[in-house]
Amino acid sequence: MARIGLLGGSFNPAHGGHRRVSLFALRALGLDEVWWLVSPGNPLKPRAGMAPLAARFGSAVRQARRAPIRVTAIERELGTRYTVDTLAGITQRYPKHAFVWLMGSDNLAQFHQWRDWRGIARTMPIAVIARPGYDKDAIASPAMAWLRRFRVPLAGFVNGGEWSAPALVTLRFDPDQRSATAIRRADPDWAARFAGPPPRDQLTHRVIEAREETTAP
Repeated sequence: MARIGLLGGSFNPAHGGHRRVSLFALRALGLDEVWWLVSPGNPLKPRAGMAPLAARFGSAVRQARRAPIRVTAIERELGTRYTVDTLAGITQRYPKHAFVWLMGSDNLAQFHQWRDWRGIARTMPIAVIARPGYDKDAIASPAMAWLRRFRVPLAGFVNGGEWSAPALVTLRFDPDQRSATAIRRADPDWAARFAGPPPRDQLTHRVIEAREETTAP
């Protein structure tokens, strides 16, 4: 059974920090691949400054090249609006894979705002990756108060055979200061470099069209 890490986000744009943390998680957790779930849109983030999906997807493909990372916008094909439904759809579509949800500590700090976040935790294990400036808020978050009882040591998680959920494992590595916000400020027209033929989804093999949708966490 292949072990797959799922990393969701806007990827507005994707950058070396996404790649670095994905490869770190892949090695630390003994994964076969990491799938980047490029969100059509996140209502918890402002629409102003959000590049078209095709451009964000293209930036992710460029960052993922020559790495065991697949880029997908599978939410559009599944027709799901919320992450809990997306993950349920993925596990149903790929029953021979074992999945772990990858999230930064910044996302854990607001995880309790996500639709049926406990349902997400019951769907697959969660690996939380430290992110500078957010650890304190993550530790004090309502979601962590509930998830704390399900913490497992990294060695036990990697070597424990079949994964079960809820389970929470924390990963720490050297901080990466790169951010999509800083990239957009330095290069407001970055998305223009990804104009051209629409990219093809690396998981579903469907063309990523230009239309926009909204997906909630």
